Amino acid sequence: MKNLIAVAAIVALSGCAVTPNSANVYTSSQAQGEQTVRMGVVDSIRPVTIDKSTGGGAGTLAGGALGAVAAGSTIGSGNGSLAAGVVGAVLGGIVGNKLENNLNQRPGLEITVRLSNGELRAITQDADEQFNVGDRVRLLSSRGVTRVTH
Repeated sequence: MKNLIAVAAIVALSGCAVTPNSANVYTSSQAQGEQTVRMGVVDSIRPVTIDKSTGGGAGTLAGGALGAVAAGSTIGSGNGSLAAGVVGAVLGGIVGNKLENNLNQRPGLEITVRLSNGELRAITQDADEQFNVGDRVRLLSSRGVTRVTH
């Protein structure tokens, strides 16, 4: 039973992975789709944090389950084991929540681009490509998603 709980907790934590907001990553449904291309110049860049939290609490639940099993099965016996399991669950939940939050937050950029017609557009995406003010860039848009690329 304890092994089953541990496996379930690990599977729940693996569900905390998040999809990127990168200009370099396309989903299979986006591949081979036509995009509108607009040219412009980077007007400003601001570092931001992209938070993909869904509020599901999988990390808290998985950490709590792992903490309860680990502490309850290794510390004390009887009521002592139960108390250790409760403390382990609380501490595991706190650690699991922190881990989930760290996995769900990543550095991003808010890139403001001045288009050739003078209009400004701001796009937020993962900070996995370097941009500088004055760079000539492309805005690729399709189905409500816009990316900034060189």
